Amino acid sequence: MENYNKLKSLVASIEADADKFFNNGNSAAGTRVRKGLQEIKTLAQEIRNEVTSKKNDVK
Repeated sequence: MENYNKLKSLVASIEADADKFFNNGNSAAGTRVRKGLQEIKTLAQEIRNEVTSKKNDVK
């Protein structure tokens, strides 16, 4: 559950940069959004692995 909370926090943290990029055309903010999305992708994979591991432990 800890990683899930980190994921929610990461999504919230890139919201301002996404707004700057899409609405104001700030390319530096776009770079920060891409970096944040990469971190989200990595964390999401970790969560997937945890879920799979926990599911298989029950069986």
